[in-house]
Formats: sequence, C-alpha cells, structure tokens
Amino acid sequence: MDFQTAAALGTCLSKDYAEDFFELLVNYQDISASEAASRLGLHIRTAQDFLVALAALGIVDQREVFEKKRPYFRYALKTRRIVMELDLSQVRRARSAGDLARRIREKANSGARFTLARGGDHIAQVTYWTGKGRERTEHRISLTAPQGLFLYHLPFPNAEPLAIGEVLHKAGVDPKLAPEILDIVEVLGRHGAIETELG
Repeated sequence: MDFQTAAALGTCLSKDYAEDFFELLVNYQDISASEAASRLGLHIRTAQDFLVALAALGIVDQREVFEKKRPYFRYALKTRRIVMELDLSQVRRARSAGDLARRIREKANSGARFTLARGGDHIAQVTYWTGKGRERTEHRISLTAPQGLFLYHLPFPNAEPLAIGEVLHKAGVDPKLAPEILDIVEVLGRHGAIETELG
C-alpha cells in the first residue's frame, strides 16, 4: 500500500461514524447512500462521499441500479478484513551518492541564527525568518544530535566550502545517518542559511 492510499484509508477510519457505517455494511447485503444516511442520521452527501471513498479503496463494490428509470448506486462489502501495510521505504526520498560530494558552508549575511547547546559542543537550534515587515515570521528548527554536531562543524562563510562527506567525518557522525543530515542541509539551503555547490 502506498502512502496516499494509506492516508485515504486512515481518513475513512478516523470518521466518528466509521464504526457504525461498517456495522451496516457487515449486516446488510447492500445499501444505498440514502438508506445509510437515514439509518445513521447523516447528511446524504456525507454518506455518499464515505461510500465512494471506500469504493475507490476497493473495500466496497459500487453497483448502478435503476428504479423507475432513475439510476442510483448500491454498495456491498467486498471484504471483511482490512489490512493496512505501509512500506516506508517508498516514502523516504531517494538520495544519490553524489549528494555527499556537494560542497557547503554557512551563507554570509543570511540572517539565520545558529544557537549553541548548553554544553557548547553542538548546535541545538536554527532560527530563520520569512516575509517582510509586519508579515515577518520566525521559524525555529530543533535539531537531532547528529544534525547539531554536523552543523557545529559547518565551515564559516569566509572559509573554504567542504564536501558534506568531509563535514560528516569531521563531526564524527556515522555515514548511515546521512539521510537526516541531507534533509537539514536541503531545508537550510532552501531558506538561504547554507550555500551549496557541486563537488
């Protein structure tokens, strides 16, 4: 199951009427949106949207029927077991090995503030601002310990840029943690706190 499908299923299951709705689907051979709505005290559009969502997920079968030449849909449960299995390896953004060769350093006059931890041996937080004047908004990013160590060893604006892999090594951060390091580099680069160049 991909993330979008899991999210859609989670949205359905989180409705406060979901359990009662499934009870109807289990006990009725099939049901229309208007029948379900009247039974559960819901607006017919709410019941219709819920049933259409379940049909899109393959949980119910949607069948068009005709009554006095007026078509409408009836819904029947297709499965009595719903399993949500999410493969998170599909969620993580792919990163190329070349990312560690990118040379980086802190950007001069970026306006970002790197706050040292109490012990002074790593960065605890980065603050940056967006917007102008009264619309200016402050954003604070709390860092993981590896990210804090990495940024503590980030070259200053007037220093020669270093490859991300070199900074990882200087900081003593396990290369297996590169994805979370690359994530913070991407975020801070996007907001102008870090400048990056190809290796």
